[in-house]
Amino acid sequence: MTRLLTMTNLVIEGFQKDGWTTIVNGVDVHIDRGEVLGLIGESGAGKSTIGIASMGYCRTGCRIIGGSIVFDGIELTTASRKALRGIRGRRASYVAQSAAASFNPAHRLIRQYAEAPVRHGVLARAEAEQNARAIYRRFNLPEPDRIGGRFPHQVSGGQLQRAMVAMAMACNPDLIVFDEPTTALDVTTQIEVLATIKDAIRDLNSAAMYITHDLAVVSQVADRIMVLRHGDLVEEGRTSSLLASPRRNYTRALLSVRKGGGERVDHPERGQRLLEVSDVTASYVDGIPVLRQVSLDVSRSKTVALVGESGSGKSTLARVITGLLPPEAGRILFDGQDIRSRFFERSKEMLRRLQMIYQMPDVALNPRQKVQEILGRPLEFYFSMRGAKKQNRVRELLEQIELPYHYASRYPSELSGGEKQRIAIARALAARPDLIICDEVTSALDQLVAAEILKLLQRLQNELGVSYLFITHDLATVKVISDEIVVMLEGRVVEHGATSDILEPPHHEYTEMLLASVPEMNPDWLDTLLATRVGALLREGERMRTTT
Repeated sequence: MTRLLTMTNLVIEGFQKDGWTTIVNGVDVHIDRGEVLGLIGESGAGKSTIGIASMGYCRTGCRIIGGSIVFDGIELTTASRKALRGIRGRRASYVAQSAAASFNPAHRLIRQYAEAPVRHGVLARAEAEQNARAIYRRFNLPEPDRIGGRFPHQVSGGQLQRAMVAMAMACNPDLIVFDEPTTALDVTTQIEVLATIKDAIRDLNSAAMYITHDLAVVSQVADRIMVLRHGDLVEEGRTSSLLASPRRNYTRALLSVRKGGGERVDHPERGQRLLEVSDVTASYVDGIPVLRQVSLDVSRSKTVALVGESGSGKSTLARVITGLLPPEAGRILFDGQDIRSRFFERSKEMLRRLQMIYQMPDVALNPRQKVQEILGRPLEFYFSMRGAKKQNRVRELLEQIELPYHYASRYPSELSGGEKQRIAIARALAARPDLIICDEVTSALDQLVAAEILKLLQRLQNELGVSYLFITHDLATVKVISDEIVVMLEGRVVEHGATSDILEPPHHEYTEMLLASVPEMNPDWLDTLLATRVGALLREGERMRTTT
């Protein structure tokens, strides 16, 4: 194989509050034609920065101050704008983590597919649109001859992510950079997208850079893996060798977490049910039911995991329980009492006892408020705390989430992803709730940070006796944290029981598919899965959704 990309002694800085700081520290990267390189590491490791630098680009607030980037003989650090425009989108393309945020919502999918090949003079528009329909068909998108006429909001997250992979392939590029393309997807959708990516790389014989924090995922597509941390190279090797015998402690820690390091703590029975949801049906403005006669309960000091694919109704149920979406039918009891269907009709005491932690702390925390204000607001609202009493309680809350008190003077922008989520947890705890709904609270975090958050939640439950309704699509998380599991599909509960019972065979067909779809630390896992009965069920997912 011939060398396509060589990055030598790459140094990149980013501007922060206190000035310029190094975020990539003298890293060497190379990729041969037809090779897939995996970049793995926790948030802030420099993975995405290196990925976009491979196309001679830096995000706003970053700058390349040292090193060389040679793409097929062209030095990108000194190349002209015209030369770079000829490479980006044409010879090197990029697949972002969030397709929903990357597509233009005002244009149809097929028009966005055709933009790059038409602008680069590769194809005429009619030819480009014909190619789009062919590749949609190859990627098993529904109604391939018509789906291109839809706007981004009219397709599912998994379909949109596959459409983005198709768009990246439109000019038959030499290099595709995949930047966390499956991180926010549920396990079954992740399989569909991973299979699409693997087929795309094979069909084009393109080189690829696959960026992720999940070793099991990257092992399905990468020939070679580089492990990064804090802008430095920790370890590099062939995928099979690195998985079998990692040399560095940090790599071993990543492997341990992905293999499910940590045991679930069984909690003794602590009394009556705290939350009871009975036969709840709900829909949005179009009148199509999103929840269909859903029933579940959460006991005191217990954790109930609510699992299922995107669109199964998990977050909608959370909205109903918290009063953000009134149900059309059914009943919700909290500590034996009916609660009002709309949150603004509920008493302050009821609002206090039922709190929620959201998936994206970047959105959930006010960027203009310091931590002491974020934590102080519920203390003022629920307990009328002021002055030194409030300050002391903020200190206690920060101690509970294992952050030093000086963090009280920081803004959210000055915190890492894991620290922001800890603050979101502390804000919920400030109300001294009986039940916290955790909506995908670890899905956007790298695995080491996610493991720390799970341990924190378990410790707080043991100390405070709080109950959790834990919404997730991560079955590895479920095994560690939950006492009971509720499995949802298309707005219905298809299984409900103790964690040990649900995870032991025989399983409901849909639960079996979810469990089998959790990536394993084995480079052959994806191919083996797709060749099994579960693989056939994944390919016939629409049948399962309509017949269950």
